[in-house]
Amino acid sequence: MTTTIDCDTCLVRGLACHDCVVTVLLGPPPELTIDDEELRALDVLADEGLVPRLRLVQPVDGPEIESA
Repeated sequence: MTTTIDCDTCLVRGLACHDCVVTVLLGPPPELTIDDEELRALDVLADEGLVPRLRLVQPVDGPEIESA
């Protein structure tokens, strides 16, 4: 499984970029794909305080509400 990071769709872009591992390490990319192993490695680095956490926030679909 992979995680696709598209900063253009991040809901906290601009608010959390300064404290996101992507922008700290690479600058704001248009899109980045990180596999599970790389994501675990970033988590280990963040747990040890060496890099900030990934701050990607993606939108989710809300519940479908049908009117009567």
